[in-house]
Amino acid sequence: MNKTLARSLLVIQALSWIIAGGLPSQDMPLDQVLIEGEGWELVGEGYKFTEGPACDPSGRLYFTDPPGDTIYRLGEDGKPEVFAKDAGHPGGMMFGPGGRLYCTQGAKRRIVAYDAAGKTEVIASDVRSNDLVVTGKGGVYFTDPRAKRIWFVDPEGRKRVVDEGIERPNGIILWPDQGTLVVADTNTASLWTFRIEDDGGLSHKQPYYTLRLTRSHAPKSGADGMTVDRDGRLYVATHAGVQVFDTQGRISGVIGRPQKAFLSNLVFAGNGMQTLYATSSDKVYRRKTKVRGLLFTSPGTPPSKP
Repeated sequence: MNKTLARSLLVIQALSWIIAGGLPSQDMPLDQVLIEGEGWELVGEGYKFTEGPACDPSGRLYFTDPPGDTIYRLGEDGKPEVFAKDAGHPGGMMFGPGGRLYCTQGAKRRIVAYDAAGKTEVIASDVRSNDLVVTGKGGVYFTDPRAKRIWFVDPEGRKRVVDEGIERPNGIILWPDQGTLVVADTNTASLWTFRIEDDGGLSHKQPYYTLRLTRSHAPKSGADGMTVDRDGRLYVATHAGVQVFDTQGRISGVIGRPQKAFLSNLVFAGNGMQTLYATSSDKVYRRKTKVRGLLFTSPGTPPSKP
């Protein structure tokens, strides 16, 4: 099957989700995730653009404002405060082993890791990076949408391309057991999965999840940042809202966007990591849930049964 035909089939499959008047009804209820009566709450506003939400080992939220060149975190009072300025156009972030905050720096074309005091160490230089995920062993996978590439930086700092060809690779995340990598394609309805090999290489590439589309954006899903909970569910920021998938790759439903603006990224943080945070254009939101997120600060363990 040639690439044009394969892409056409994916578009047809994705368009099948669309019905007149908006999104189709949910296949399965989200009552295992959502709390009745709890909705989105505003955390902070007035930013140029919010991205890269990350949770530290204590449950504190961090996020970036790339055009504002600043990294923020929630203070003791629960309000955003500056963590780092002149941050090199920071984008995707995630905490890794040792409690260090890994961050892409678009303006400086590098990836760095911050310690608790804000001191940085360069993890990779001369790279174009958008979003990243850090394994429990200290390896870093990151996406390069312009070159249609996925890169891997091993714990010793050696970097190499591990995949090419996804139309616009963007968000990137691990399954809880850290044996599978998921990459979002912003320009199609597919989320791609790979098996992670012992040397950090990727194999068994396949479009495992199919996203729902909106009439106004089809065939582009707008898939961006992702997160997972401890039970293995996957959450994806898209034009349609927060799309939730079960461990078998089946869609469980769509959580509405907190505002009518671009939804860029997601992470679980807060007490017990039971609060889902979302970055959306100039604002940051949160909502309490029944589920718990997890940190990839140590080698993974299999998810519990939902």
